[in-house]
Amino acid sequence: MARATIIVAPPAAPRMDSFDRILVVIPAQLGDVLICTPLIRAARERWPAASIDVLGFAGTLELLAGNADVSRCIEIARAGGVRWQLRQALQLWRRYDLAFVARTSDRAHLYGLVAARRRSAFVPGSGPGSRWKRWITHHRVVPRDGAHHVLERLRLIEPWVPMPAALSLVPPTPAALPPAIEAQLAHPFVVVQVPSMWRYKQWPLEHFRRVVQGLLDDGVQVVLTGSGSAHDQSQVAGVRDVGSAPALLDASGQLSLSQVAALLARADAYLGPDTSVTHLAAAVGTPIVSVYGPSLPDAFGPWPQGHAAVVPWQRRAARQEVRGIVLLQGEDLPGQRCVPCNRMGCENRHDSQSHCLATLSPERVLGELRAMLQAPARVARQAGERS
Repeated sequence: MARATIIVAPPAAPRMDSFDRILVVIPAQLGDVLICTPLIRAARERWPAASIDVLGFAGTLELLAGNADVSRCIEIARAGGVRWQLRQALQLWRRYDLAFVARTSDRAHLYGLVAARRRSAFVPGSGPGSRWKRWITHHRVVPRDGAHHVLERLRLIEPWVPMPAALSLVPPTPAALPPAIEAQLAHPFVVVQVPSMWRYKQWPLEHFRRVVQGLLDDGVQVVLTGSGSAHDQSQVAGVRDVGSAPALLDASGQLSLSQVAALLARADAYLGPDTSVTHLAAAVGTPIVSVYGPSLPDAFGPWPQGHAAVVPWQRRAARQEVRGIVLLQGEDLPGQRCVPCNRMGCENRHDSQSHCLATLSPERVLGELRAMLQAPARVARQAGERS
């Protein structure tokens, strides 16, 4: 007797055009949450009556504070084994019609699978887990080299919404600053974000010191930002003794992200590395000087407000400027063309140094900030706020 052959097919491509309950799954860092806001906005515009919830790690969803496109934020803990994660995920069993899974991680796909009947997901092109993640996904988005992460996340909604002509990130609703800080702000002032999460993205503290000293010598107020974590405070400590209040104002550890957004919206310029606060500065439209090392600008560069839906940045250029954002890169290692390497620094580990950042001189950065502060639009704004 012939044996019957049973063929099990992967999920069919999504055909529904209407969803009442949508979940956006972003268990990632702060910056990753912010770059998903155009996706969330597109979903809200496509399904205005839908409930759109966002799931992410505790402490990262603060960047969605006051976001009118979001119905609810669901926080999950970073720690915990697979069994614990599964138990947590099962609390969302089939609550949603559609999940946008904006990460390739096992955990993100687990939550999407359990929570929603249909899934549009970011999946790895190869490697461990790629096969099963493709299998459970209805609409698959495979990462492309040279594509910006903002545009990549928007591909998740391609079956239902065309790519917009232009787009912006959506910052949190600004919140009032603490009175002690508010009372000391004076134009012109520059917000300086010294800390990076990892050493390989950290511009040398001595470089920051020289830029801050140059700004203070010019009569420009400097406001330091950063979280209250031990790591961030150790980095800020390397700069805060360059001056004293009110000329050098240390606001690190004292502001919510909504308050940081309010501060950035009023700043005359901003200086920072590849970090979430730099992306937040771009979202609120602050003039920016950003110092980039191993990170790929074409994938991770700050997204300019209202920019066309094409990659804003080249992968390699000593200096680039787009819509008031200046992006600077340092020098290659001797005898190599390695900038940017898309590795964790020269030694490919989190605590590695990065030659390209060390060789990005403070004089270059200070010169860019001085030119930015003297721009006619900036000078006119300062005069208007003083009157």
